[in-house]
Amino acid sequence: MSVSMLSEQLVNAGLTVEVFATTANGQNELPVTSGVPVDVDGVKVTYFKRITKDHTHFSPALLKKVWTDAPNFDAVHIHAWWNLVSLFSCILALTRKVPVIVSPRGTLSAYSFNNKNIGVKQLIHTLMGKPLLNRCFIHVTSQREKDAMSALIQPRSITVLPNFVRLQPYKPSAEVRDESKLKLIFFSRIEQKKGLDLLIAALAKVNVPYQLTIAGDGDKDYVEHLKTMAIENNVEDKISWIGFQNENKFALLQEYDLFVLPSYDENFGNAVIESLSVGTSVLISEQVGLADYVIENKLGWICKTNADSIAETINKIGADDKTILQKIRDIAPGIIHDDFNEKNMVTKYIAMYDQIKQNDRIQRLRFS
Repeated sequence: MSVSMLSEQLVNAGLTVEVFATTANGQNELPVTSGVPVDVDGVKVTYFKRITKDHTHFSPALLKKVWTDAPNFDAVHIHAWWNLVSLFSCILALTRKVPVIVSPRGTLSAYSFNNKNIGVKQLIHTLMGKPLLNRCFIHVTSQREKDAMSALIQPRSITVLPNFVRLQPYKPSAEVRDESKLKLIFFSRIEQKKGLDLLIAALAKVNVPYQLTIAGDGDKDYVEHLKTMAIENNVEDKISWIGFQNENKFALLQEYDLFVLPSYDENFGNAVIESLSVGTSVLISEQVGLADYVIENKLGWICKTNADSIAETINKIGADDKTILQKIRDIAPGIIHDDFNEKNMVTKYIAMYDQIKQNDRIQRLRFS
């Protein structure tokens, strides 16, 4: 969503933008004609077949297009990292002497390194990734992600700019809120790094009336594991599993008192902004990239990534802080719609591209 919105806003601002993507759609393929440019919301997009069905997404046709077309552009902007499209596109664009911007999108965090395929990632990073990234410009979405990058690589520059988040015009709810219990919602993909296991364990220690709704889906076996965990903690009757939600997400989020995201690792957290945009307060872990933003604007609470901290915070909110919930409901939509205004955001991104173009030209003059 953030990448598509960035592309759309750049086009609306008068820039020439082309998007190269694979036909990947999970383990399936998108129903598109490969290699033929199409207009997607005003953006020229070309999809290319991949020959691997896993997360490597290897696409010789896409890479050939990068090689031939990269010199026609002022910069190549790569989103995410641990796949063959990103790695080889970076190599090709640098070889063609085109400035490369990499937005890791959380893929280069310490958690990512230590979670899956640890040995392979370390080897690839040492032999290929680090030397490549040190020659690139890096875009990150939070100060937390910048700190992680600075500890890992020494790129040409690092720019912090938040994600684009597609918001709806705010409409105050006329619904009378249920003051008898705290209405909690977890709204995200259900996967290990999101910390839903911590939240379920924490509920056994919550002593204020509450109800939790879990909106999202994920690996079937992992979801069943979490449901079993809820039974073992005797909280299954306090949890509603409603599955993936999309079109109605803003109306849904507005129904709740508190959005909870106790992630082990999160470079940004679009759903945090979506929740605040309709006035619903947030409780997020200190490992979420937006934690500093939430603290600075007094839009919610921050917890540690353990069940005791989550439970303690929920108990405090339920017992003492309901007036704060209403205050956040009143002020948050205005703050979010101002800070994430699309026209203001795209101006900052264009300034980043202009600065990178200028820096690249100056550096090339120095070495010519």
